[in-house]
Formats: sequence, C-alpha cells, structure tokens
Amino acid sequence: MAVAGLSISSKREQAVDFTMPFMNTGISILFRKPTTKVTSLFSFLSPFSTEVWIYLMGTYFAVSMVTFLVGRLTPYEWINPHPCRQDDIVVENIFNVRNSLWFNIGSLMQQGSDLIPSAFSTRTAASFWNFFTLIMVSSYTANLAAFLTVEKVIYPFNSAEELSRQKKIKYGCVKGGSTRTFFQDSNITTYKEMWKAMSSDSSYLVADNDKGYEKVYKENYAFLMESTTIEYITQRECSLTQIGGLLDNKGYGIATKKGSRELSSWLSSGILKLQELGILHTLKTRWWKQKGGGKCLDKQSGVVRELTLGNVGGVFVVLIFGLGVSVVLAFLEFRWKVMLWDNPNKDSFWKRLKNEIKFTLSFDQTNKPVPQLKKNKPAETSTGDNSRSSIPSQGTNRS
Repeated sequence: MAVAGLSISSKREQAVDFTMPFMNTGISILFRKPTTKVTSLFSFLSPFSTEVWIYLMGTYFAVSMVTFLVGRLTPYEWINPHPCRQDDIVVENIFNVRNSLWFNIGSLMQQGSDLIPSAFSTRTAASFWNFFTLIMVSSYTANLAAFLTVEKVIYPFNSAEELSRQKKIKYGCVKGGSTRTFFQDSNITTYKEMWKAMSSDSSYLVADNDKGYEKVYKENYAFLMESTTIEYITQRECSLTQIGGLLDNKGYGIATKKGSRELSSWLSSGILKLQELGILHTLKTRWWKQKGGGKCLDKQSGVVRELTLGNVGGVFVVLIFGLGVSVVLAFLEFRWKVMLWDNPNKDSFWKRLKNEIKFTLSFDQTNKPVPQLKKNKPAETSTGDNSRSSIPSQGTNRS
C-alpha cells in the first residue's frame, strides 16, 4: 500500500489499484509575483468607470441647461438690477448660459459661487444638484483613497493560453510524472504547442518540484505543477503565486496491490466517512495553513473595483426627478404671475406661455420690460349734488 501524492491516472491503474480520491487537484502555474507597482498619470480617473464619467459630464451640461431654462421661465428670477431706483422699467436675469454653467460647476467642485437663486423652482433644482454632487464627490473620494492604498499589479500572463503565446517567459514541468504525461498526450492545440516548446529545450524540464520553484525564484520561469503543491508553497513563500485556474481535474488516491479490491473498497469507505465528517478538510487546513503556513495573507482584503453605473445609478434617477419637479414649479410660478399681469391684448394663457418660452430660448437676451400689473377699476359714483359733496372743497376755510 502506498500513501503519497499519487494522482490517479489510467496508466497507473494498469499497475496498481486506487481508492477513491481523498484530495482533488489539477495542473496550474507557479510564477513569481511582480515587484513593481503599476502606476498611471491618469490614475485619478480610476474610481469611476468610463461610462460613469461620460454620464457625469452629460448630466452637468443637462442640469446647466435646465437651470438656464427654469431661471428664465420663472418670473421670480427677473429682478430689478438697481433696487434703489424703483421706477426702472427693465428687469434682469442672472441665469444666462455662462452663469448657469458657472453656478453648477461651483457646486460640483464643492466651492459654490456668488450666484444665488431666488425662485423656489431654481432653488429646488439647485438642491437636487447639490445632493447629487455630494453623493458623487463622496463616492469618488472614498474609492480614490482605496485605489491609492491598494497596490494594483499586472501579471505578464493570466492563463496557460496567454503563456503559450508569448516568448519572453520560459515554462516547464518535472521530467517524469503525470504533469509531463498530460501535456505529452493532450489533443488540445494550446497544450500541444506548450509541450512542443518544453520538449524543444532540455532546460525547460526539471528533475523535481524543488528544482522547479527554485528556477522560478532565480529566472523568468513559470513552473507547471499540481495545484495542491502550489497552494502549500504559496502559503510559505510570499514572493510566489498561482496564476490562472486548473488545466485539468484529477485526484490523489491510495495505491494498493493490483487485485486487492477488498482492501481498496475498505479504504475508500473510510475516506468517504472522513470527508463527510470534515476531517480531511481540517487536516488540510492544519498542515497547509497552520503548520508554517498563513504567512502570505494579504493585508488588503478584497479587490478595489471602479464604480459603475449600476453602483451610482440611483442618484442619477433622484436628480432627474428633482429637475422634473423644478420645471413643474417654474410653470406654476409663471401661471400665478400671469394671473396678476395686465393683458391688454386679451391673449390666452397658452399663447402667453408660448411667447415666454420663445423669449426664454433667446440666449442673448438677459433683460426685458417690467410686466405691468392689472389695474383695479375705479368704483362707480352717482352724479349730482351727492357727487359734489364727495369732492373736498377748495374754497376758504370756515371760521
């Protein structure tokens, strides 16, 4: 009976009998961790995805346009530029295109501006925009801090396919064993090409696993070996890591003498019970991680990812709702003021609204005449002596 890291294969089954697998494994890649940190001049853009940046810039211009339109539609933003002169016949609006852009960029940069909205509709739009910028700036700041504190390393390859396509990094496996047999007998094109490269140069193949990961240390070399051994090594050698997933799936079994089916069945039954009780998992954790392992746990847990529209899309929806509310309020404010203004031409409300919208869309106009309020009709008085008595006498005072 042989208890060791013997992977179950068809060729070995011809010489011995195997129990059921007590541990699953597969071929993977052992490689040295890059020592340099990847930096970029534009790393400040990393917290948001490209999609979010595009939406953010588009939203800024859209909100500025809504601010411009609402500010010109509502009568409460048309004010006397010279409050000390009450007889002025012209009112002015501060929310032209340039000022609308400046007002919103000041909010986005958390700096504010000297422009102060007066109408309830423009204040509503400004409030929702300020809420939007608060969430976006806070999210950006928090994610930027994470990007600056977590090192982002890029490996020269991420899979066996990428490894086979490049020529700078050598790769190989143990000269004899199941890993070599896997590549030698494989019908997959990628693995055929890898075996062709390994067999063309004797320096690609090593005598044993120790020689393999020693070669990984000293040279630009990737070592193909079983993943359980890679896991054991990377728990102790922090400069090494596993790249990619498993190239195949197999298991370790206990080898018994050929023809000893009863012994193999009895051992398989015991392995199954140990698996059900979790004892095999406990033993692996003890010997892989606790007994000298666990040295290479990353201090930074998790991977920092850029925020996508799925993460911050809700705040865009809230902003759209707020802009809709501000437009409705501007319409109601205009409707209320129209009821108080004089209408000598007897135009309908919709015609006056249409004319106001046309004026609003004239981007170069920043002032207009003061709207005249409706004049109250004087009360009718009776004629005759009674009417004369209501007029004050301008004669001499009685003494």
